[in-house]
Amino acid sequence: MKQFYPIIKVLSPLLICGALGVEIWTLYALQTGSPSPPLPTGLFWFERFALTAHAVEGVVASLFAKSREQSPIPYGLYTFFVGTVGLLELLEQPASL
Repeated sequence: MKQFYPIIKVLSPLLICGALGVEIWTLYALQTGSPSPPLPTGLFWFERFALTAHAVEGVVASLFAKSREQSPIPYGLYTFFVGTVGLLELLEQPASL
């Protein structure tokens, strides 16, 4: 599994930034009365699920970061963008007492 970490670390931030862009576009369209982005409904649900899952992983990483001698906010943001890989890397580190 670890052989895929470099690929995931490149693709995941790109996809999360794209998902954030779609959400911003959608919110802008709702505020201005413009047409919504012309994307399939299933894609909206998928990107919202991904954003939610990554947000939860980021919060969990922030909570565990201090015990692994990491800074909580930067590591939470890192985990938000790379997803489960960041959380797994954090949990592999030994906990400090």
